[in-house]
Amino acid sequence: MSKEAASEENPHEPFLTCILAGVLACLPASADAIGSAVTLEIRANDRGPLRLYPAPGSADGPRAYAEAARGAGYRLVVRNTLGCRVGLVIAVDGRNIISGAKSWLKNNERMYILGPGETQEYSGWRTGQDKVNQFYFTSAEDSYAGAFDDASAMGLVAMASTGSTPPSRPRVTDRMEHSAPSAERSKAMGQAGTGYGEEVYSPSITVAFQPEARCSEKSLIKYEWRETLLRLGVIRDLPIHGNRLWDQGFAPPPPPRR
Repeated sequence: MSKEAASEENPHEPFLTCILAGVLACLPASADAIGSAVTLEIRANDRGPLRLYPAPGSADGPRAYAEAARGAGYRLVVRNTLGCRVGLVIAVDGRNIISGAKSWLKNNERMYILGPGETQEYSGWRTGQDKVNQFYFTSAEDSYAGAFDDASAMGLVAMASTGSTPPSRPRVTDRMEHSAPSAERSKAMGQAGTGYGEEVYSPSITVAFQPEARCSEKSLIKYEWRETLLRLGVIRDLPIHGNRLWDQGFAPPPPPRR
């Protein structure tokens, strides 16, 4: 069962309440992951890890591109290589995957908790203590964030990881924020986004966790349609050359005589 930090205010509870959600994944390490102490990868439900194309990073952490396939379901795989628990604020298309609120990857948001050496899969938007609605690649107009007219971080999987500190004062609860309609949605037309898919069983429990004041690392994966990645020069379609002694075929008619 996986852990989630709910970040809800309680005057009698000095720790953040956190959620442990899902089933622990026993998965081999993947070369298609970013991050150091805590790694992040995207796994398509039908074809395994998405290949990552490195992008210029930042002082906060690594960045990469990934190719999205229309309609394909996917999940996020996170591995904690440390010997301590970590809190994970995860946002897809700029929305916290637990609360659905607009995310700034801050430590007062709802978060998942990952134990020492654990690997966990996160496969959808949490809609209850024991259920999520699955992630799938879709158009920005059909995406979960698009339903809130929020295209401010469309096509992005973002994760901030943090350790824990001794108890202190209670944290302010996170709030669901609905963006006012704006021109952002029209700007996102044609972009890749993540939809609010089929509901599936995903058990979770709530635990206490006091995050550090600052995150340890941020990892960002920008997923795009193949045609967008080609246009950006992230990937290239190379010509396929046949082999005259290997490829089999039939004899064509001779060319006309001159």
